[in-house]
Amino acid sequence: MKPRIHPVSRPVVFRDRAADVAFLTRSTADSGERVTWKDGDTYPVIDVETSSASHPFYTGSRQVLDTAGRVERFRRRYGTGDAPRG
Repeated sequence: MKPRIHPVSRPVVFRDRAADVAFLTRSTADSGERVTWKDGDTYPVIDVETSSASHPFYTGSRQVLDTAGRVERFRRRYGTGDAPRG
C-alpha cells in the first residue's frame, strides 16, 4: 500500500438515539463531541438515526401490510379473475 494516502482509523462510539444503544467500533469518521466509554477512556461520539438495533429489518418489527384488503378491493373493482381467456 502507498504510504500517507489512507485515512486514519480510530475507535469511535456510534450512538443510536432511537434505540438508546451505543457501539464502540473503528472508523475513519471523527467528531468534536466526546463521550466516556465503559472502559474509562474518552472517544469521539457520532449520533445516528438508525442502526442494527433500531432498523426494522434487523429487529423483525416490520409493518404488516393489509394485502388481503388490497386483493379484495382489486377483485371488487376488476372482477374475480375467473373470466375465460381467449
